Amino acid sequence: MDKYTEDTLRNGISRRSFLSRAAVASCAAGMFGFAGCKPDSPSLEAFEEGVAYGKSTDDAAKLSFLPKPEEIPESEISKTESFDVVIVGAGASGVPAALSALENGASVAVLQKENIAISQGNSGAGIDLSTSDKAGVEALVSRLMGDNAHRCNPKLLREWAYNSGEAVSWVIDRAQKAGAKVINQGNLQQVNILKMNGYKLGFHTAYFGSKPYTNGDGMRALAAYAEKEGVKFYYSTPAVQLVQNDSGDITGVIGKKQDGTYTKFVAKKGVILATGDYQNNKAMCDYFIPDAKNFGRKQSRKTGDGFVLGYWAGGVIEPIGHTKMLHDFDAGPATMCDMPFLAVDHSGKRFVNESVEMSLLNNYLRGSEKAGQYSQIFDSNYMKQAKTWPGILVPPEGLKNYMPNENVPDRHGVYEAFINTHKADTIEELAEKIEADPATLAATIKRYNEHAAEGQDPDFGKSAEHLKPIDTPPFYGIHRTLRLSAVCSGLLVDENHQCLNVEGEKIKGLYAIGNLGGGFYGGVDYPLTVYGLSLGRCYTFGYLAGRHVAKLQPSA
Repeated sequence: MDKYTEDTLRNGISRRSFLSRAAVASCAAGMFGFAGCKPDSPSLEAFEEGVAYGKSTDDAAKLSFLPKPEEIPESEISKTESFDVVIVGAGASGVPAALSALENGASVAVLQKENIAISQGNSGAGIDLSTSDKAGVEALVSRLMGDNAHRCNPKLLREWAYNSGEAVSWVIDRAQKAGAKVINQGNLQQVNILKMNGYKLGFHTAYFGSKPYTNGDGMRALAAYAEKEGVKFYYSTPAVQLVQNDSGDITGVIGKKQDGTYTKFVAKKGVILATGDYQNNKAMCDYFIPDAKNFGRKQSRKTGDGFVLGYWAGGVIEPIGHTKMLHDFDAGPATMCDMPFLAVDHSGKRFVNESVEMSLLNNYLRGSEKAGQYSQIFDSNYMKQAKTWPGILVPPEGLKNYMPNENVPDRHGVYEAFINTHKADTIEELAEKIEADPATLAATIKRYNEHAAEGQDPDFGKSAEHLKPIDTPPFYGIHRTLRLSAVCSGLLVDENHQCLNVEGEKIKGLYAIGNLGGGFYGGVDYPLTVYGLSLGRCYTFGYLAGRHVAKLQPSA
């Protein structure tokens, strides 16, 4: 067993680890008197809750947010169907997995809780090996390891790196055959990483768009294509139980149909879980990503269903400190999100060295009041001042596309409900538009301009080349709101995406992909080094897992 697997299994959340920790908690409660007296400080109360993994240890067989799935007796099964591969979840990983398995000779069923395929985002990236130096690929792997605090599984990173170009190209081809609005943008979104440590990199980037068209529309088109080719989709049919034999092997899934009846789906080769994250499960979020407590959610009905199924089948959930993804590419141009313009919080105060990337700013904006809200401020000289900054500037006429108060007859590439860029002739007027305090914003800009004139930033230490005065109207503000897009941590798997138990042994017949598959990330926040990495990983691991399971020998 490699060091990564050994460490993560030891520290992950499994039924066995919970039992041992609950025993420790019980002993600790007795030693320190937790059970017999009320804690006398908030910190002690928090410590007790942390040790006990919930409100009590009376039922050590479960965590409160991972209830044991209902056990459906055989007498209540109204129908049994048999397939080679059964996939739970029809999203950016599940749909490609289904089509890939079908193309590799398997009979395939997909169970989906919703009545349609569900996904979000626009871009999925992969490496074009034909235009990349191998040293460049390895340099990018090393960069992503660093981005993820060196907590991720390098084998999974390399699996994406060396297979993603093929997988993304395949998704583009099949989606185009399905009639989806998708193109290969190649290197367009990756201009900042075409050289890595001096080595060449090239990319395939699937782009489903432009907005309001998204990857969700693309996956629905691809699902319809897969169904036409022979995949059987069972919508509005959540998986409620994995079928597990006495040896611990997973042999199928029980789904609950809209009419309340149960169908058993026998999986002769394997079950692939692709149910997504748990961002709408408050208890799980409070436990695994407490920092995200106050942020809005971009998705709905993502309640951790696959985590529950996998955990009770013997799987291991990644250790606490899950990777969260928060950004706002809608309020203003995405290509300007990381430009180091003056940034102010909801009150109008400066709060950060603006060289910090947007993907990390949530850590400065976690408070209960207007969590995640901040504004980028600049003046009419921005096209000249920021022309050498990272990103791509959008000229004033193009910014109007993101301004709700501008009369733009044919807006393109935006969600109109979320555009939030503003222009004003005075700082006070701009403050009103971005919902900041006018006096506070004026004082912030006055001080910032003094720093720009001095060529030094004694408040946050931003480099002098990025200190530009804000003194020439009109003034601009992009009012961004960071919301939770995804939680990118899940069940621990091997390179074939087969789930592992606490001993590091493979759970026969059980696989996890997409945001339910763990080990690919590991840092506090999802890195924006590669634009489209999240969907690119989903496509790639769905493509590979579907192919792998399809080629297995059926269970006896």
